[in-house]
Amino acid sequence: MVRIVVRVGGSVVASPPNPVLIGRYVDLLKDLKGQGHEVVAVVGGGALARDFIRVAGELGLDETNRDWAAIYVSRLFAHLFVMRLEDAGCGIVPVSLDEAVACLKRGKIVVMGGLKPGMTTDTVAAMIGEKVDADLLVKASDVDGIFTKDPKKYPDARKIDELGLKDLTQLFEENRHKAGIHQILDPEAVKIHRKGGMKMVVVNGFKPENVLLAVKGEKVGTTIK
Repeated sequence: MVRIVVRVGGSVVASPPNPVLIGRYVDLLKDLKGQGHEVVAVVGGGALARDFIRVAGELGLDETNRDWAAIYVSRLFAHLFVMRLEDAGCGIVPVSLDEAVACLKRGKIVVMGGLKPGMTTDTVAAMIGEKVDADLLVKASDVDGIFTKDPKKYPDARKIDELGLKDLTQLFEENRHKAGIHQILDPEAVKIHRKGGMKMVVVNGFKPENVLLAVKGEKVGTTIK
């Protein structure tokens, strides 16, 4: 049995909302559970969350309330997962780490969104992973792994197959959370990973089978340990 956190990027299932991929991820989570693994999924809000951040800003709301707008969007997507999971899931979207742990102890698949302002869903995934002493965190992203540069902007960007946790921070320039930060991993999440030492794999989430490959230990995406 492996305890797994699957971080499902909003850029994958929510930009725009993709019912086919959501359904495939629900099946994936059930498959992992059926193999005897304990599973927590953390879902992002993607472009829709950023739209709400923008609207909240145009309404004159402060950073905290812009964050709350994004959090509720991520929870809405998590709710879709929970409803689709039916009895295999908790029946609710946990709004705290303790609620998530209680659900996991009942033998259910946990699906979460954001928790509180100033905290991205990457950070939530890292925190719940640390809380439950997860063996592996797989991030299903909109790119094939971690690159030397943004592959969407630079054709010469090279994918990194394996990376040490202590080297990961050098890839980031942003040190303070801003609502809607859009990086492969945010700095706060990296700090938690460095402290806990949990293995992580970043994969292309448009192919949910990549998550299974990562769980099996096969070569896919970027491995961070």
